[in-house]
Amino acid sequence: MHVDSLRWMAQGTKIFFDALAGLPGEELDQPTALDGWTGKHLLAHVAANADALVKLTRWARTGEETPMYSSPEQRDADIEAGANRPATELRAWAAQAAAALDARLAELNKQQWTHRVRTAQGRMVPAEHVPWMRAREVMVHAVDLGAGVGFDDLPPDFLSALIDDITAKRSSGDGPALTLTATDRKATWAVAGTGDPTPLTGTVAGLAAYLSGRAAEGVTGPGGRPAPELPRWL
Repeated sequence: MHVDSLRWMAQGTKIFFDALAGLPGEELDQPTALDGWTGKHLLAHVAANADALVKLTRWARTGEETPMYSSPEQRDADIEAGANRPATELRAWAAQAAAALDARLAELNKQQWTHRVRTAQGRMVPAEHVPWMRAREVMVHAVDLGAGVGFDDLPPDFLSALIDDITAKRSSGDGPALTLTATDRKATWAVAGTGDPTPLTGTVAGLAAYLSGRAAEGVTGPGGRPAPELPRWL
């Protein structure tokens, strides 16, 4: 998955920045579908995420522990401060941070990719997970920008990997038990949780949107009933 993740990261970066390029500066001041966030908040988050992942590449390369963020509170404060910067500065920061992450990942050797680092959620993972973490950010937030990108515009193999990732995470939480069946390919997933599993159907893009907490059309339960609400994903 390491090679795939690097490819998805590159694809997602292009999708995100292409969408951003078509978004007028004033649109970044408008609310997004993410509660309490404008486009500037989202862009500041994506830029800060690249900076944070650079810290993990440094950890993998040097062995010196360098957490992504000093604390969740500091992460939130940095995003809020970034959202008050001019749009031109935010765009430049996001682009420079993305390029720096590309460069730092390219410096890792085979052994360093296996060194373990800590995610923002506190999990210890090999550094080879970093490209996946970034791919997930830029792909999903390209949709959140509201610039015309939908989940059905994202690569199908990425969407399947995203569903695999989210179902695994949700299976360790306290949300509802689910069984998910894709209507546009032969694929099923299960989410462990509370109660009897609720069977849901939808396209792969729709299921990915639903599982990630985004608006999803066409994801329904038995008899066309609405899908149950889910707790926060990340």
